[in-house]
Amino acid sequence: MKAVVIEKPHVISLKEVPIPEPEKGFVRIKVMAAPICATDLEVVEGNIAANYPLIPGHEWSGIVDAVGAKEDEHWLGKRVVGSSDVVCLTCEECRSGNWRYCKDFEEIGFKRNGAYAEYTLMPSYGLVELPDSLSFAHGAMCEPLGVALGTLEKTGAKAGDTCFIMGSGSIGLCMLAAAKAIGLRKIVVCAASARRLSVAKKLGAWEVISLEQEDVLEKMKEIHPKGTDIVIDATGIEESISLCLKLARKGGTVALAGYGRGKIMKIRIDDIHINNLKVVGAGNNWNQHKKAIHMMEDGMVNLEELLTNPIKLEEYEKGLELARTRPEGFVKAVFCHE
Repeated sequence: MKAVVIEKPHVISLKEVPIPEPEKGFVRIKVMAAPICATDLEVVEGNIAANYPLIPGHEWSGIVDAVGAKEDEHWLGKRVVGSSDVVCLTCEECRSGNWRYCKDFEEIGFKRNGAYAEYTLMPSYGLVELPDSLSFAHGAMCEPLGVALGTLEKTGAKAGDTCFIMGSGSIGLCMLAAAKAIGLRKIVVCAASARRLSVAKKLGAWEVISLEQEDVLEKMKEIHPKGTDIVIDATGIEESISLCLKLARKGGTVALAGYGRGKIMKIRIDDIHINNLKVVGAGNNWNQHKKAIHMMEDGMVNLEELLTNPIKLEEYEKGLELARTRPEGFVKAVFCHE
């Protein structure tokens, strides 16, 4: 089969590799869609721990092509999405549903081969059936939408809360779509440039702010004069996080949903301490696929605006370059096999 393989950091190519065979507890997926995530770029560049050589890709959808055990035969031929988490299922954390805290946790696309390929292996326990009403491309967006849903769940956000989102990448835009769906109000999306803020407006942002063009602190005094209930950083950038801490209302909540790339940051602790802020880490979000599917199936969330660049495996260099440079109007490159 064809697969995009990272031999080692900065060395990547399209290769012919053997079609994998599923062991017990796993199924083989004929990949139908696999979006490129910004964290995949970190794997390409060696900024995230990974097992090289590696086929990346943790966002996916497809059709179950083979199973490793008889008890999973009911999945054969089914359209599916699912978790890329490989866990033991027996420890206390797994049994309580906290898969990402499992001592044996491994994520497909980082520690195991992922979905930048014609076929991939996934754990059967994490599968969720994809209804015919949703395309494979939309199904593959369950993972980033699940990140947003998990983040909002951690904040305790409720209908009627005001919301500020720093970042207009795919995660920031999924945060917007999810926040709208659960009833948050006067949602503001802010980004360094205006390149993707037009997409945020299409998705229903109350207001958008470009850091290049406006003073975000002054602008937010007009929009949320008492401060914001729920503030989400989807950038992982020190300056952005510092701004978010200043924008939350007294007693408000700030969620850190952006990857910080291992950097040591200087944060003004008094912004948290004096204002009694609740600051939550939101880097691990699991088992949200079924909820994400239901929200898309019911029309509560439509991520069509995010699926900007369908590509083939042979065009992987183009897709990665788009993800790096983020030109005007670009949000997601998606490997499509439909």
